Amino acid sequence: MKNTYACEKCGMSVNAQCGKCNIPLENDFLTINGGEKVQISKCPSCEGKIKSPLCCGEDMSCAA
Repeated sequence: MKNTYACEKCGMSVNAQCGKCNIPLENDFLTINGGEKVQISKCPSCEGKIKSPLCCGEDMSCAA
């Protein structure tokens, strides 16, 4: 499995996969109140969603 998310500041990386489906999570965005977009990770199979990982106080960027 390749690194899914990486911190652009310190180089820390995270492999993220769904614990239910055991497949890699995909980067996505969720539009919330007022039209603000929030970066999330979602499962392409069960469509479960979590807030994308943070490192150094910022969202980690998706390498996929």
